[in-house]
Amino acid sequence: MDNEVKLNVDLISYCGLYCGACRKYLKGKCPGCRENEKASWCKVRSCNKENGFHTCAACSTNVIDCRKYNNFVSKMFALIFRSDRKACVYRIKEVGEMQYVKEMNDKKAMTIKKK
Repeated sequence: MDNEVKLNVDLISYCGLYCGACRKYLKGKCPGCRENEKASWCKVRSCNKENGFHTCAACSTNVIDCRKYNNFVSKMFALIFRSDRKACVYRIKEVGEMQYVKEMNDKKAMTIKKK
């Protein structure tokens, strides 16, 4: 694994993070959300897989109203990393997956930061 951010829609996690710009992924220490079988605990991942969605952006439920999306783990992640995953999902809905990947690649960011 090299340290170059990749342009790949399959590196968007189900919740909207961009694994392709994650330090752990780039160092080969994480396979990314889609390939991480150890992430079976993730309710968001399970829901997307069960419903055949590529990301939460494909769901008709607004992420603000989704109990699976707004759980304790996601709130802690958001606090620690100043991550605005909801903004990530909204951005995917607005511009599409490939444009989102390009934007995250340009920023070299795995998430949109909370303001």
